[in-house]
Amino acid sequence: MAIEKVKEYFRNYGMEDRVQEFDVSSATVELAAEALGCEPCRIAKTLSFVVNEAPILIVAAGDVKIDNKKYKAKFGTKAKMIAAADVENLVGHAVGGVCPFAVNENVTVYLDESLKRFQTVFPACGSSNSAIELTPEELERYSSFTEWIDVCKC
Repeated sequence: MAIEKVKEYFRNYGMEDRVQEFDVSSATVELAAEALGCEPCRIAKTLSFVVNEAPILIVAAGDVKIDNKKYKAKFGTKAKMIAAADVENLVGHAVGGVCPFAVNENVTVYLDESLKRFQTVFPACGSSNSAIELTPEELERYSSFTEWIDVCKC
């Protein structure tokens, strides 16, 4: 189970106890915000794409959408999301629990600038009923991100 992989990952940093599990679904931005009692914009959604036949993840604020023009300028191709049926195999987490922690080795993680306006954000932790509260700096540290990018529109 992916949440166990994520907990084990955070155990290496002595912070597995910060992973929150809910009795309700947190599989969408709206459901996660409701489960956490926070604004939807503070949910750090993780979007799965394919670039040059390799999976990438973009972690962005819950209230933004991918800007196709910015995305193409950054990656040199149109935004193509990974089919839901293929996400778990390619990334290591199923849709609803995709996160930038404990992902497959060939996955490149990017953090969108939209997250920097918050003191803390809430990414999922590998299941459709989990999250962890992190500062943007902690998200950098624990996500094995490649770089901060600006590919979203508000």
